Amino acid sequence: MPALWTHPEKLLLASTSTTRLMLLVSAGLAVETQNSGIDERTVEEAAALASPDPASLAGRLAAEKALAVSRRHPERVVLGADQVLACEGQVFHKPADRDAAKAQLQKLAGRRHALHSAGALAIGGQVVERFLGSAHLVMRPLTEEAVDLYLDLAGPDVLRSVGVYQLEGLGIHLFETVEGDHSTILGLPLLPLLSCLRRLGCLAL
Repeated sequence: MPALWTHPEKLLLASTSTTRLMLLVSAGLAVETQNSGIDERTVEEAAALASPDPASLAGRLAAEKALAVSRRHPERVVLGADQVLACEGQVFHKPADRDAAKAQLQKLAGRRHALHSAGALAIGGQVVERFLGSAHLVMRPLTEEAVDLYLDLAGPDVLRSVGVYQLEGLGIHLFETVEGDHSTILGLPLLPLLSCLRRLGCLAL
């Protein structure tokens, strides 16, 4: 049977994100995962000094993740990815608990925000490809009761999302408009990633 992935080693995803893993597997790629182990907040603080731009921050975080794992496995093609949510000049992070999730949804309600999803491919401890996708979403105005109901229905899994929503599930009820590629919203722009992998000779198709 012909193979789509042509590199002798599987793609190494520098993340334990099940959503990103499933996106890659669904696209027919041979993938393994490994936690990058980087301190994201430390990287973010350093990046903010260089550039406060949220898209640049996403790119910096993705590159640092890819490099951390690539240094441990220089023979592998390593993929780092990260997503930054920005609304009216403020960068948001994954909430620590339900109270933080509620506060974040109340800030986003009735407003337009951007999701910047960046990726980097590293080989031999060097970044060889970078890519970025951005999406823009407008959340409905939400009452406090609506936010509480959503969090009750969605459960603790939403704490794993920077936006406190999972658009592929109940999170779709929170929005008025969504502009952008679905995989970008989920945290990994697949089309630019596949283009990069073709340039590196990793795909037969």
